[in-house]
Amino acid sequence: MTRKPATYADLEALPSNQVGELVNGELYASPRPASRHAFAAMQLSTDLNNPFGRGRGGPGGWHFLFEPELHLGRDVLVPDLAGWRRERMPRVPDVVGFTLAPDWLCEVLSPSTSRLDRFRKLPVYAREGVRHVWLVDPRQYTLEVFRLEGSHYLLVGTHQDAETVHAEPFEALPLELRVLWEDVE
Repeated sequence: MTRKPATYADLEALPSNQVGELVNGELYASPRPASRHAFAAMQLSTDLNNPFGRGRGGPGGWHFLFEPELHLGRDVLVPDLAGWRRERMPRVPDVVGFTLAPDWLCEVLSPSTSRLDRFRKLPVYAREGVRHVWLVDPRQYTLEVFRLEGSHYLLVGTHQDAETVHAEPFEALPLELRVLWEDVE
């Protein structure tokens, strides 16, 4: 028996306490992030937005969004954070779903989403030309930095624990990894 592909209506029918995504015609529903996940995403957002989004103490030139809904072909994905260079998206459109792929995004891994993020969503991001992807694992205290090379991602660095890193495309920022997880039990 052939299953029909999931639709946007299937996403809309999910309860409000779930995040829904459509990947290759399949519906994936995940619970809202737990505190460890949400804390890491918020800290990273704050650290990046001041120098790169607002231009305070850094070069500016970016727009960042928390959990944007990306409409990429038939796929509907919701990364934890996404950033667009201002020269590609001068103003943030007032829309539910973004059809312009971001230049950078971050997935904060959790036990319930790690396999989806790594094995289902990364190929879609590559297909759509997302230049940089970060995978943050707040349980393992790691940051993996990927750069798009042709049609696939190249792992350019794995960082851990309390390192201070200069990770592309935000090399100008000394990012202290410990702030992503130090205050969560």
